[in-house]
Amino acid sequence: MPKSIKQINEKIKKGRAVIVRADEVPELSEKYGTKKTAEKIDIITCATFGAMCSSGAILNFGHTEPPIKIQKLWLNDVEAYAGLAAVDAYLGATEESLDRGIEYGGAHVIEDLISGKKINIKAQAHGTDCYPRKLLESSFTLKDLNQATLYNPRNAYQRYNAATNSSPNTLYTYMGTLLPQLGNINYSGTGELSPLNNDPSYRTLGLGSRIFLGGAQGYI
Repeated sequence: MPKSIKQINEKIKKGRAVIVRADEVPELSEKYGTKKTAEKIDIITCATFGAMCSSGAILNFGHTEPPIKIQKLWLNDVEAYAGLAAVDAYLGATEESLDRGIEYGGAHVIEDLISGKKINIKAQAHGTDCYPRKLLESSFTLKDLNQATLYNPRNAYQRYNAATNSSPNTLYTYMGTLLPQLGNINYSGTGELSPLNNDPSYRTLGLGSRIFLGGAQGYI
């Protein structure tokens, strides 16, 4: 018998809802059959961990003493864009380190920040009467920030599945290295864990839907 969202919400309130991960459903279906599995389960949780561009974080560091209006900024030697406000910056996930290149970049800084590690900060400014400080070199953790907001504007695109290369040349793409003459197939996305694959008609996903992002509560 089909269950309504209202009925499922009532079971959640009473602590009786049966919740499983999306990757557990195939095994349960093989064991009990799809009909009985659907009857037993109330909620299937999903997640997205596929590689995705356009991600980044807006950070507010709080004012120093004396104040500074940051013009150039590096976090663990990864440049962040400071043209927002006096002590705000946007750190792009794909920005590369000055000294380590593609081995370390914005995404690694964000990961270190969320993990609670100390981040080195270097900031430069030309100095004004209101913001006389011209140089800042220090370190901070996530707890030291006034605000830290993670943005993933392209996660809605995580529905491409695989890529291959039929040309005679090796191609270096955002889907990885593709060998010539159909020599390999690379995939990006999370398959059965993807909310988009599980809800292609957007019956439960939409603007304002609650999600977890970077260990914190977020929104679509």
